[in-house]
Amino acid sequence: MPIYEYRCNGCGHEMELIQRMSDDPMKDCPVCQESKLKKLISAAGFKLKGSGWYETDFKNKSKNQSKNKSKDQSKTKDKS
Repeated sequence: MPIYEYRCNGCGHEMELIQRMSDDPMKDCPVCQESKLKKLISAAGFKLKGSGWYETDFKNKSKNQSKNKSKDQSKTKDKS
């Protein structure tokens, strides 16, 4: 679940809150009890660097080799 930051426009209190994306935003400040709490826009906690990932980067080669062996074996059985 994402972490959201809030600031009260009444008393200036700031806080972080873990909420579901489907949850309604908080409105009431827990310090001054006024309905002046606003959700802040903040930077993500991580960065993706590099040129990206490709489908072939994480494939398991042993699975492909075992499939090829089974195909070869079935071809030799058909010929005999």
